[in-house]
Amino acid sequence: MEQDLRSIPASKLDKFIENHLPDTSFCADLREVIDALCALLKDRSFRGPVRRMRASKGVKGKGTTLKGRSDADLVVFLNNLTSFEDQLNQQGVLIKEIKKQLCEVQHERRCGVKFEVHSLRSPNSRALSFKLSAPDLLKEVKFDVLPAYDLLDHLNILKKPNQQFYANLISGRTPPGKEGKLSICFMGLRKYFLNCRPTKLKRLIRLVTHWYQLCKEKLGDPLPPQYALELLTVYAWEYGSRVTKFNTAQGFRTVLELVTKYKQLQIYWTVYYDFRHQEVSEYLHQQLKKDRPVILDPTDPTRNIAGLNPKDWRHLAGEAAAWLQYPCFKYRDGSSVCSWEVPTEVAVPTKYLFCRIFWLLFWSLFHFIFGKTSSG
Repeated sequence: MEQDLRSIPASKLDKFIENHLPDTSFCADLREVIDALCALLKDRSFRGPVRRMRASKGVKGKGTTLKGRSDADLVVFLNNLTSFEDQLNQQGVLIKEIKKQLCEVQHERRCGVKFEVHSLRSPNSRALSFKLSAPDLLKEVKFDVLPAYDLLDHLNILKKPNQQFYANLISGRTPPGKEGKLSICFMGLRKYFLNCRPTKLKRLIRLVTHWYQLCKEKLGDPLPPQYALELLTVYAWEYGSRVTKFNTAQGFRTVLELVTKYKQLQIYWTVYYDFRHQEVSEYLHQQLKKDRPVILDPTDPTRNIAGLNPKDWRHLAGEAAAWLQYPCFKYRDGSSVCSWEVPTEVAVPTKYLFCRIFWLLFWSLFHFIFGKTSSG
């Protein structure tokens, strides 16, 4: 569909999304299959070194679900994992056990789902890959299954976590060198961060995702993570529009222009963590001083979604620059679509700004009260 997308006029992009990208019935069917699969895993006891483990719940993570192509992550949260260290130390054993359980479920024919479990990528693999198909589904779905510590079990995703939670994550509970590698524990927050957005923004995300997949087919790996493009789309809308009805071509162009400016990107959110806690603030300042691009995971400050290799972005930026000349960014009269005015970086508060403001107010109040007392 590359030729279809790049050659249609900007005014037809919404129609393109409607005709080619939505797949809501498939998503509903997929949720039912995933729920059934998770229910089966919850009913089964693991064996061997992890015999006390059970799957407490499963969450379908972010992936692509586009017409004709579907990929996803399935995060299986396990009871009796009490820390990040538990997850990391037992990951290999848990993956092997989940593989056994899926194979047994398939052999027992306990549900109308067919699995094709792939070999583990390595002895220390952190994910199990398999394909899923069912009579009611029109296509196969490729999955990565990832076992996870249920870090957020006690948190209300509708409320901002206590910042001590993130201080603990940063200081004591993230093993050295493993920062950002435990992001699957935040899957519930990540899904809510994206799913609570207006419908049209989610459609724009689907369009950008489709464009990214076309680039991946053409350029191959490595490219920046797809999640980075999803976050760029949210960022472009937040700083450039914030209305529920907007020009899709403008939003699309803005995202691609941000990709071409990847060397300037410094993006973060304060929805779940912020600068009010001194330890979190110090860590955020360190993260945001690193080489760009920097796109911090809105739910996990230890993870830079932009990655560490600018070469990945260079390839994608070249493709984005070429696409900006295509008819999909021109109106029928030949005029070009204008992008939203969006900065390439989010301003960073001065270090300890909040503490300074607090002490300034305190001393002002102190002198006011005792000044009046002395004069009296």
